[in-house]
Amino acid sequence: AGVAPTDCLPICLDVGTNNEQLLSDPAYIGLRQRRPTGEAYFSFIEEFVAALKQWQPHVLLQFEDFGNHTAFLLLQKYRNQVCCFNDDIQGTAAITLSGILASLRLKRESLADQRILFHGAGEAGVGCGELIALALASWHGLSLVEARKRVLFMDSKGLVCKARLGKLQDHKITFAHDIAFAPDLLSVVRTHRPTVLIGVSTQAGAFSREVIEAMAAHCDRPVIFPLSNPTSKSECSYEEAFAGTRGRVIFASGSPFPPLSTGAGGTFYPAQANNAYIFPAVGHAAVLTRAKCIPEEVFLEAAACLAELSSDRDLACGKLFPSFSNIRPVSARIMARVGKYLCDRGFGERPAGLVNDDWHGLATASMYRVPEPKL
Repeated sequence: AGVAPTDCLPICLDVGTNNEQLLSDPAYIGLRQRRPTGEAYFSFIEEFVAALKQWQPHVLLQFEDFGNHTAFLLLQKYRNQVCCFNDDIQGTAAITLSGILASLRLKRESLADQRILFHGAGEAGVGCGELIALALASWHGLSLVEARKRVLFMDSKGLVCKARLGKLQDHKITFAHDIAFAPDLLSVVRTHRPTVLIGVSTQAGAFSREVIEAMAAHCDRPVIFPLSNPTSKSECSYEEAFAGTRGRVIFASGSPFPPLSTGAGGTFYPAQANNAYIFPAVGHAAVLTRAKCIPEEVFLEAAACLAELSSDRDLACGKLFPSFSNIRPVSARIMARVGKYLCDRGFGERPAGLVNDDWHGLATASMYRVPEPKL
């Protein structure tokens, strides 16, 4: 997204390690203590954020690689106190939603017509479900309660449902619908007939041949996104999804897979859902507008914008996202849309360089370019 390197400050917060091997290693350069928890940990983060705000009131803080539970707590605490976002949560949710929206261009269907099933119900996965529910509420007039009913979750114990309320973690409760429990993925697919299946379980092979064929049995163009990283933890491969649906799958993965050539001479490409399409552009737009905060709707805007950028020809051969070689013009489009949204809704300031409401021109002009080397 062309953020100048002089405007970026990488910071590592070292609070220790619980790894015994590292603690006893004389060459370990990190803080040699066990990681604190509870109040000791959160007061340290509070001190850091307070110092950051005092040093630079218009700073953008990007939380990265925090543990799932901690990441959600920090995002909830600081999202309205400082301009911040968490790429692992919000960037993942936005790229997932964007992939679904691009798929719907191929299917010529509405998001409101989809039944979405997540295999894996960690906090990051539930964050994806919440953004999809917000999209349904914002764009299709559903209440959030009704929107969430279009999204189901499976965890290691089976289908997340009302019958399990007493034993569910807090972040799963809003998706505990009043439906019958089912213990395994194949049963849920056959009973609830999802049109979109998303893997965030890190369980390699979870999308078995039977599951993939069950998706294809009730859906002309099943959307299957095994998003777990790395490749060794992917719920299925592109080849498996392609074979199990006889080439009808609309596919995106968290890990890269090779394209497939068919006997008819055509080549089909697996899309890769890469957060890098989203978070740099969102961050740069927030800096450009000196945003006070980054509301969740920003990620709806980013997802919708990205989903519009692949050509019909690229979509037809599986390329749900634009080529990464075009990331700068893609980022400029997303920056422009997000920047305009932030200003129109009162979350940001109108940049001094904005002329005739040309947000795309401003975004492009604001991108850092590596200076030509002097020979």
